[in-house]
Amino acid sequence: MIPCLPPRVSSATGKEKGKDEMDIQERVSSEMVKAAKDKDKETLSALRMIKSALHNREIDLKDQFGEKEILQVLSSMIKQRKDSVEQFRNGGRPELAQKEEKEIEVIRRFMPEQMSEEEIQAEIEDAIKEVGAEGVRDMGKVMKILMPRLTGKADGKAVGEAVKTRLS
Repeated sequence: MIPCLPPRVSSATGKEKGKDEMDIQERVSSEMVKAAKDKDKETLSALRMIKSALHNREIDLKDQFGEKEILQVLSSMIKQRKDSVEQFRNGGRPELAQKEEKEIEVIRRFMPEQMSEEEIQAEIEDAIKEVGAEGVRDMGKVMKILMPRLTGKADGKAVGEAVKTRLS
């Protein structure tokens, strides 16, 4: 007798997943298989790194691991690689910088589309109005509201600079 498995439920929404809807972790796994079949070592290495980071974060958070947390992990991975690219270029190691850039490209495949400058500015304005911010000293309050909305959709460093410029 074949046991009846419960429906796949998204931990982020609590709703049953449709057959078409693949979450990020499933997409990473399927991309790993494809990269392995294509013998694309660089992509496969980056995908293994993504899978490992997501798995480690899932263990840390236990039940509270949803799409928001996945996007935070991926965003931090991109940030780390951007920093590495800068360091490698400054250190005269363009081949290592190129490897990191390739990893950034792979990670970005699993991120939502990045927001445009205009969309970011609109979100900043909304957050400033919501908080009632009047100067740079209120930047922390604005960022506290803004970053959960923009996680994975915009670079946090660029958002912080835009908020600072707007509040100055």
